[in-house]
Amino acid sequence: MRAGPQRRLTGLAKTLLDWAARVGADPRDSVETALQKQVAVVLCVGTLPLTALWSAVYFAAGVPIAAAIPAFYTVFTPINTALFAWTRNLSWYRFSQLLTILVLPWLVMLALGGFGESSMVIIWATLCPLCSLLLEDLRRTMLWIVGFVILLIAGALLEPYLDPAGLPPQLVTLFFVLNIGSVTAIIFGLLHYFVGQRNFFQERSESLLLNILPRDVSEVLKRERRTIATHHPAASILFADVVNFTPMAGSMTPLELVNLLNEVFHCFDGLVDQYGVEKIKTIGDCYMVAAGVPSERADHAGALVGLALDMQAAVNARQFGGRRLSFRIGINSGPVVAGVIGRKKFIYDLWGEAVNLASRMESHGRSGAIQITRGTYELVKGEFECEAQGSIEVKGAGRLEIWHVNGRKPPAEGSGCQPMIRQGD
Repeated sequence: MRAGPQRRLTGLAKTLLDWAARVGADPRDSVETALQKQVAVVLCVGTLPLTALWSAVYFAAGVPIAAAIPAFYTVFTPINTALFAWTRNLSWYRFSQLLTILVLPWLVMLALGGFGESSMVIIWATLCPLCSLLLEDLRRTMLWIVGFVILLIAGALLEPYLDPAGLPPQLVTLFFVLNIGSVTAIIFGLLHYFVGQRNFFQERSESLLLNILPRDVSEVLKRERRTIATHHPAASILFADVVNFTPMAGSMTPLELVNLLNEVFHCFDGLVDQYGVEKIKTIGDCYMVAAGVPSERADHAGALVGLALDMQAAVNARQFGGRRLSFRIGINSGPVVAGVIGRKKFIYDLWGEAVNLASRMESHGRSGAIQITRGTYELVKGEFECEAQGSIEVKGAGRLEIWHVNGRKPPAEGSGCQPMIRQGD
């Protein structure tokens, strides 16, 4: 097929699919229901040219009763589809259309005098249980299958008493080819489209799942139902928090507040992806990231300190929601326990003293500063410029030495940072 006609055919199919997606659509529909409605309309309306053709050929061949049956479908389906567009009642539309798809080919077979004389036109009835499998549950599908089998048996019992329509042998052979070929093409096209749509929605679901859980963890949850809890002997945790967020939030509308946080976290998410670390969660205006979980990495501390510097640079270089923001950032390194909690809206989270100290580094920090503990300092002192800030009292941990990260060291330098104890410490 030449490119021009092929593009026109593809465009026509896309137009039909887009139109079908709007028929009977309801904003409250789930993804599954919307797909079922679209598939039902595409199948029922898409076969109208064929039923009209079959009716015309049978009428020209001198079998008006057989011609009237597909003609009924050609008239009934547009009316029923218009009614469905108005009522949005998928259950009635699905049942009435499946019933006509099941019964009408059987009636055509009887009108033409049997299975052979009708060129196995009853094969069109197989679309009924197939579409039920795509559009309904298995129990209803079994009922349609039973109905199809009953019609087959009834047709076989009635065939000796039927009068052949006397169609020319060439026409009978032609209809054998058309019936089998058309039904096969429809089944393949229907399954191809349905599977393609299901794969599309599955990929979207997979993407959403990976936005909640690390890939390794999501793969385990998809394979088996069990508690996920692992111990990581060496990891780093970062907390970042907006300075003076509460009074600022009080002066903003809810939409302005959400848009501001979305803009900030979207910026941070991009940096997290660049460093290949794991975003754990956001709590209000607090942003939590970890490195070394769920996959271990030797440079976990350096990766988070580098991320913190880039977060700091991004905040200093631009406005968010038309406002200049300042962040406190705290980092600590040490052993943690990681796992998935909850049955609904579950979350991948971290626990342990290392997490608590990282949170304290943020909450006890200064505006615009990246504050780290000795655990992190010992791991990054050869790579980053650090300034000792003495020691502070931390609830539950006593007095701890802290450092502020000022930047990366030039490549030529490799020595650590010299502690600078503040007066009074």
